[in-house]
Amino acid sequence: MRRVSTATGVPAEAQAGHRGPASWPGRMAGRVAVWPSWAVTALGVLAWVAALAAVAPLARGYLTSAPDQRMVDLAVYRTGGLSVLQGQPIYTILTQPPQLLPFTYPPVAALFAVPLALMPAAAAQLVWVPFIYGPLAVVIWFAFAPLLRRAGRMRAVVFAALFAACAYLFPLRDEMRFGQVDMVLLAMAVADCAAVAPRWPRGALVGLATAIKLVPGVFIVYLWLSGRRRAAVTAAVAALAWTVGAWLVLPRDSVTYWTSVIFQSGRLGSNSGTSNQSLRGMLLREFLPGQAPGAAWVAVALVVAVAGFALARRLARESREMEGIAVTALLGVLLSPVSWIHHFIVVVVVIGAIAADGRSPRRVALAVGTAAFFALTIPWWGQSLLAQHGVPKVAARAVEDAFGIAALAIGYLNTDWGDGGHPQPLAVSWPMFAAGAALATSCFSFSFSFSTATR
Repeated sequence: MRRVSTATGVPAEAQAGHRGPASWPGRMAGRVAVWPSWAVTALGVLAWVAALAAVAPLARGYLTSAPDQRMVDLAVYRTGGLSVLQGQPIYTILTQPPQLLPFTYPPVAALFAVPLALMPAAAAQLVWVPFIYGPLAVVIWFAFAPLLRRAGRMRAVVFAALFAACAYLFPLRDEMRFGQVDMVLLAMAVADCAAVAPRWPRGALVGLATAIKLVPGVFIVYLWLSGRRRAAVTAAVAALAWTVGAWLVLPRDSVTYWTSVIFQSGRLGSNSGTSNQSLRGMLLREFLPGQAPGAAWVAVALVVAVAGFALARRLARESREMEGIAVTALLGVLLSPVSWIHHFIVVVVVIGAIAADGRSPRRVALAVGTAAFFALTIPWWGQSLLAQHGVPKVAARAVEDAFGIAALAIGYLNTDWGDGGHPQPLAVSWPMFAAGAALATSCFSFSFSFSTATR
């Protein structure tokens, strides 16, 4: 009986150095093996020049858009930093019209935003571009590590191609459009979990990211479940230390945030809008024009959390690190009360985890399909369909919820049926079966209730 690797889905003997299924990274690496070093280096440089040239129109387009639409979330950060400098309450100051956006992050984030507040808006926008695409390169380096290793001397070329392709994913385009900090936090979390021998105390980066935006706290759970208890404790202590430090500097703002602002999800914008692709966002839309019961979200979120973390734990124990990280990242966007489309930048990790080392054609096809799916503005198609007569609302809502549903489906693909080649015992796989059944039942009942109420 042939042994199949749980990390790549290909024959284990191929991973041990024997000839495995042919694929483009291996063929390409073989062809350039005889090239002189200068030629390989020159090709890598040209590839990166081409990649940056391909991404440049994106950055230029968003940097030259209408001033009141340009990197509006970066304006929120700068407003928080200005409030700190001027001694004003950071949670009462709004950005300039017409946006009028409040600061919604923990006080730690306002302290880190002070340097942005010290420079003009235009300069801050230019400075912020590397804080989006630099961390993207870091995430790609870790997420696609098996593929990049297999590319051999062509690693720089493949790296550049992946960079350019990922930059055009819809969540990444929105990340640049709004001037968001998510990619920085994702890079910190991925590096902390995936680095083989980090030069920093493992967990420190996850702790800092959690102190800045809370959601990366899912990686504290992952570190614990993957057996790295010391790193999990380090992350928790680091998050607490940063939070306490911010309280010492901004005591009033800290009290305001932790006793009031943290519970005001409405400050983030319309929670039932198309952009919110979290579980809660999907449920809120199903109950429109009424209100979704909070208990429904808690129940569904609990099922998904238990199933998802059980899956992440199993993947980590099977040495499928990047798949475990990907599932955890998806849990972050699904379980958060509000997950805007730009939060789905985590799909970069997902695509890399699916592709693995590129030996399995099935996995490569699934990775390419996932990338194509998340490159499109599908949720907004659903919003357009809702205005079309003759289109069932249930179908239109499903399209509108496309990214959230896809996040659940990708998690499910890591179970017995989706991860062909190495089925698991029922005791291991039942949580995801339960989640799938609960989701199907919930969607049917919610859709039925909604269609009945609107007849």
